[in-house]
Amino acid sequence: MPGVGVKVAVVGGGSTYTPELVDGLCDHEDRMIVDELVLLDPSEERREAVGGLSERILRQRGWDGGFSTTADRHAALEGADFVVVQLRIGGQAARHVDETLPVGYGCLGQETTGAGGLAKALRTVPVVLDLAEETAKRANPGAWFVDFTNPVGIVTQALLDQGHRAVGLCNVAIWGQRRLGHYLGVDPDQVEIEHVGLNHLTWIRSARLAGEPDDRLPELLQRFGPELELESGVPIDALHLLGALPSYYVHYYYQHDAEVAQQSVAGHRSRAEAVAELETTLLREYRDPALVTKPEGLSQRGGAFYSLAAVRLMASLHAGTGDVQVVDMRNDGAIPGLPDDAVVETRAVVDAKGAHPLAQRPLPPEMLGLVQHAKAYEQLAVKAACSGSRDDVVRALLANPLVGQYPLAAELADAVLGANRAYLPRFFVR
Repeated sequence: MPGVGVKVAVVGGGSTYTPELVDGLCDHEDRMIVDELVLLDPSEERREAVGGLSERILRQRGWDGGFSTTADRHAALEGADFVVVQLRIGGQAARHVDETLPVGYGCLGQETTGAGGLAKALRTVPVVLDLAEETAKRANPGAWFVDFTNPVGIVTQALLDQGHRAVGLCNVAIWGQRRLGHYLGVDPDQVEIEHVGLNHLTWIRSARLAGEPDDRLPELLQRFGPELELESGVPIDALHLLGALPSYYVHYYYQHDAEVAQQSVAGHRSRAEAVAELETTLLREYRDPALVTKPEGLSQRGGAFYSLAAVRLMASLHAGTGDVQVVDMRNDGAIPGLPDDAVVETRAVVDAKGAHPLAQRPLPPEMLGLVQHAKAYEQLAVKAACSGSRDDVVRALLANPLVGQYPLAAELADAVLGANRAYLPRFFVR
């Protein structure tokens, strides 16, 4: 019931994203009352800065639940009803390597796709699985593990393969819905989008207003082609050819060579460098005791509407409202051509028992082939992260649509493993 208070533990609570989340919790008290909020983070500096601002926001909003920060994982997870995971193993320094190392091999440098995305998965999957095991032991019966940690599709696949009570979440769908609502000049919550694919490999195939039969996407492509081209990174001719609006991450596949050429230009600045600089500024602002609201600069951090998506998901799981949201979960026949146990990202009915995917129209070959290719890579990525086998890393890179060549896959595997040695104990057993 909405009136029954819950405990929420945020793993990686020292993230600069966190004030967005705590603000969202206040906005949705009509659906889920949080009695206790705990931010878990190993960094005392971040616990002090982010935790301080978070508590001030909560109190300013009139929130009277218990609030604490801690480095004690056991204490944070004990009795939790929701565990929200927003980790970044290795911080922005490791992300910088993900975004730059592959470029030297003629491949895309990105933190969630390609070789960089695999590197992040190798660092992250074992840590998240360990947290999920601890959650199963210490959290309340029926607790939900909500993963917001990239690469979300791979991490959620690992969690569900191991039988954990987990749902994956990304902000891409809700961002797209809100942008289309903006262009249509309507309340975004009235826009129903047909969002389908894998995490960071999705397309919006239709957009309808609630209660109306007409698909407004062709009109949007016609009226706002230049804007949608800019936001998706995909040329307008391709958007018309597809009859769909790809997420921004799809342009890494469709525009791979152009993106690599841009990243190869001398002086190119990685996103990790920009974010590290922004986080320094944000943390300094967070320490101001007079600050009791989210600072304006937080909007530049990325992750737009993160708090809205996360809190809506938790509230629906808690209250069992059965509303439709876009999440990462088992396919279970929703997308034809993919196995039932494949984690996909599409529309689902969310209730107290979890996320139940809604049946989707078959994907055309140009989409299905790429999705099947990427899903095979994701499954191999999970295997590599769990096995600690170099050969499994090579296999994953061979299957990755953004690598897919030999001996390039072997060379990249050695480079990725070497650069991440400090975070990959399974691969470097003494």
